[in-house]
Amino acid sequence: MLVAAAVCPCPPLLVPEVAAGAASELDSARAACLDAVGVLAAARPDLLIAVGPAGAADQGVHAEGATGSFSGFGVDLRVRLGTSDAGSGRRLPPSLSVAAWLLDRAEWAGAPVEGLGVGELLEPEACLAAGRELAGRAERVALLVMGDGSACRTLKAPGYLDERAAGFDAAAARALGTADVAALKALDARPAHELKASGRAPWQVLAGAADGMEPGGQLLYDDAPYGVGYYVATWS
Repeated sequence: MLVAAAVCPCPPLLVPEVAAGAASELDSARAACLDAVGVLAAARPDLLIAVGPAGAADQGVHAEGATGSFSGFGVDLRVRLGTSDAGSGRRLPPSLSVAAWLLDRAEWAGAPVEGLGVGELLEPEACLAAGRELAGRAERVALLVMGDGSACRTLKAPGYLDERAAGFDAAAARALGTADVAALKALDARPAHELKASGRAPWQVLAGAADGMEPGGQLLYDDAPYGVGYYVATWS
């Protein structure tokens, strides 16, 4: 059963070594993320599962001990999912590497940690089914859900300016901040993809995990630096 969830953005820039001279620009986002991870720890889960967008080669389960690297972003920094050093033959996708970095930064020492890479085009029903399956993995399950909103909020955004972006992001932030399961279920995959919102599928996995529940939610961060929607929220 799902007992807690934290929603965080997943840009590699969240890692100070990657952001370099611009690191201070995301200080408040980092602080909010660490507060959100603290909510997960307080829930004392039996299992923590990090969920994030992933390319075709990185989709599916990543066992505890799986490693990731930020070398593709010009930084010789490696991370490990959880505290096990058992290792894994699969490398973490960037989103789960950021999750692993957050957990390390928060000095996670609680439940075992696994990862799930989700295809950004995964149909909503499949996302919901995956979430229900995750919620049944243990008596007390917590999710660390990684994903960004639209990347089209400004002219300089990665996806350029799209007038639909602000409305999409406002609806997503409201749903995440109020733990509105129905609203997350209703997110349309097509416009989300067109707006380059990498969080849509992971958020709907969360909605599936919380299906039939009435969790409480809190929005800790909502901003669009670099023209990309970033949110931090907690569910419990």
